Amino acid sequence: MDTKDLLKKVRKIEIKTRGLSNQIFSGEYHSAFKGRGMAFSEVREYQMGDEIRTIDWNVTARFNHPYVKVFDEEREMTVMLLVDVSGSKSFGTQTQQKQDLVTELCAVLAFSAIQNNDKVGVLFFSDQVEKFIPPKKGRGHILMIIRELINFKPEHKGTNIAQALQYFNSAIKKRSTAFLISDFMSDTFENELKIANRKHDLVALRIFDIHEEEFPNLGLIPVQDEETGQIEWINTADEKIRHAFKTAALERNGRLDNLFKKSGVDFTKIGTHQSYVKPLMTLFKKREARR
Repeated sequence: MDTKDLLKKVRKIEIKTRGLSNQIFSGEYHSAFKGRGMAFSEVREYQMGDEIRTIDWNVTARFNHPYVKVFDEEREMTVMLLVDVSGSKSFGTQTQQKQDLVTELCAVLAFSAIQNNDKVGVLFFSDQVEKFIPPKKGRGHILMIIRELINFKPEHKGTNIAQALQYFNSAIKKRSTAFLISDFMSDTFENELKIANRKHDLVALRIFDIHEEEFPNLGLIPVQDEETGQIEWINTADEKIRHAFKTAALERNGRLDNLFKKSGVDFTKIGTHQSYVKPLMTLFKKREARR
């Protein structure tokens, strides 16, 4: 893509995602994530309507009267986007490719973050860490990230989520909010996921295409694995083959959902056939309701 076309595409994505962020996401993002960016300030006497969970039991016992902790919201959080740039990102049989969906998703999260005075950083990964962009503030920084998302060419095509999480844990020392964005077609990463979620506030966004989960009846077709390049001919007219493919996909997705639940990681899935607005809003509302 030449520079002119790239800038035009960046501008188009900025207009759409910044608008969505201003109108829909910014307030919801603030409500859903601000609780993790609170710093202890002082204690004061309990007043009617205060939340019981903010009571400081040590001070209460000392003065024989209820006291609550007062928190100041920290001025800024660090938001990290951990983005899978493996070969499978090029897949998409519906309205868009996974890469296009991921680019918009990252842009809307990044604009929501900077509107809340947060810093944003990015880690691109395949089966190795491809690029690390340290967290910074500002529109110029976000536009640079969008350019990279559109134009980045990874050196490798595989996926290794465990390695990406290890790198993230060592690179970002201070607690951050991190969005792990992938189709999660990777070898095991359970331990790394648990460690990352203990240290940070981790949110998983699973990107998928419906034809990765269910074959249409198209007769004999060649299917290429985007990560290995291997081509296999599959008879999609055979109902047993279609059923086995769907069953395997459902089992894989079930294992993934269980892994996120067990690890205490908030997650949602977003398909290339749909708008990301509803799943993202549902996720934010769910988090907000727990606060």
